[in-house]
Order: sequence, then C-alpha cells, then structure tokens
Amino acid sequence: MRVVKLPQPRTIGPLSVEQAIYRRRSRREYTGEPLTLVEVSQLLWAAQGLTAPNLWTGFRSAPSAGGLYPLESYLVVKTRGVEGLGAGVYHYHPHRHELNMIVDGDYSKHLTRACVDQEWVGAAAANIVFTAVIERTRVRYGNRALQYVLQESGHAAQNVYLQAEALGLGCVVIGAFFEDEIRAILRVPRNELPVYVMPIGRPAQT
Repeated sequence: MRVVKLPQPRTIGPLSVEQAIYRRRSRREYTGEPLTLVEVSQLLWAAQGLTAPNLWTGFRSAPSAGGLYPLESYLVVKTRGVEGLGAGVYHYHPHRHELNMIVDGDYSKHLTRACVDQEWVGAAAANIVFTAVIERTRVRYGNRALQYVLQESGHAAQNVYLQAEALGLGCVVIGAFFEDEIRAILRVPRNELPVYVMPIGRPAQT
C-alpha cells in the first residue's frame, strides 16, 4: 500500500472567513490544470483534519455529534490531476495526515458514471468523496444517527467549499449518485454509506 505523507496544513491564510463566505459559489467548469499536493493537504485538513489531539479521537475541523466522527474521506485523482500524486483512489487518515492508496489508476470516468454522468466530476482534477459509517453514531444516538451524520457531512462539505475559495479553487457538491457504484470504486464495505462527492479543480471562470 502506497502511503503519501501530506504537507502540514496552515492555519493562517490570505482570505478572511467573511471573504470566503461572500465569494463562495458552486463552480463546475475547470481549466484542467493540476492541483498541488499543498492544496490537497489543505482541502483534506479542512474537511476532516485534526485541530487538537485528545485521548480518543482528537478534535477535527468539522463538528461531530458526540465526537464519534462517522465520516471517512477519500480522494479520487485523475491522471495528471495532482502534482506529485499518481492517479488513483486514496483514503485520508486524519490522525497521521496522510493518504493511503487503495487502488492505482484513473477512475474519474467510473466516478462520472456513478454520479449519473455529471460531466464536471470527470473534468475535475480530483474528487473528494465522503462516506459515513452510521453505526459509530447509532451506538449512542439510536434512530437519530442518520440525521446527525447527514448534518455532519454538510459541515465538512462547507469547510471544503470555503477552503477552496481561499485557495482560489472551484468545487461543487454532488448528491446524485449510485451508492453501490461509489462503494465499488472506493473498495469499501456496505456499512459505509456514500454521502457526498465534491469535484475540485482550477476554475475556468472566477
């Protein structure tokens, strides 16, 4: 298994939170230029990265009901999509701030088909995919678990939106997809529910 240690994320940037909120848009057209590994690092940290350690799970960039953190984050990279990173499907590990390659190769076309042929999925340099292991939340919150998990995925996705704006990148959230096809691409079991796909690239228009 190939392990990619990501650059350390920064906590001070050139754009204020207010500016990022004001500028935030769903951007579906991309130039085709690659992302940098520094940008990928920052996006994944914004999505689910650690902001403070603690004894059990650490505190992350997005809030989680009961601190149970049911979300898992994946990166699907197309050929020449990220400088210094080969095409493939990767799993993000927040505690080590690294990527583990799950499968080698360009799966952008597979992901596009799984997302009902939405062309911006394949046009993006990379896609962040969130899944959820709902049982992690259900053990404490029972029938409320699904609602809490979906709320949490929204928190994480908005973080990616704002971080993308701060980096001068474009992204959009995708909610229409075939769950089993996403699971097959990510090589995950049935207890991981795909909840969001986020294409990311350099915007063709600002």
